[in-house]
Amino acid sequence: QVPLVESGGGLVQAGGSLRLSCAASGRTFGVYAIGWFRQAPGKEREFVSGISRNGDSIFYIDSVKSRFTVSRDNAKNTAYLEMNSLKPEDTAVYYCAANGRMVSAVQRDYDYWGQGTQVTVSL
Repeated sequence: QVPLVESGGGLVQAGGSLRLSCAASGRTFGVYAIGWFRQAPGKEREFVSGISRNGDSIFYIDSVKSRFTVSRDNAKNTAYLEMNSLKPEDTAVYYCAANGRMVSAVQRDYDYWGQGTQVTVSL
């Protein structure tokens, strides 16, 4: 088991920034690829970004490229999603997930999920 806890969500005006954290307990955090997903009201949950075990492979969906930055600190058992230039369409519950194999955009490839953190971007 890899309990994951997201934090850092909140209400921000368009153009603002937030940094989400995904903290894991245990000493095996570094063996998991981390994915960030989001689910907007009335929509399917979607992949946003992912980072490999050692951080050498990073992926983003097109709509967040150049605005979001994913990173991780395995010594702190924490992954981050830095979100800049936020837009109202970024409003969603954001989830991090751990995958014991490789970064994937497919939800069913992930073994462990956090509870989610709400991000709301106002005009």
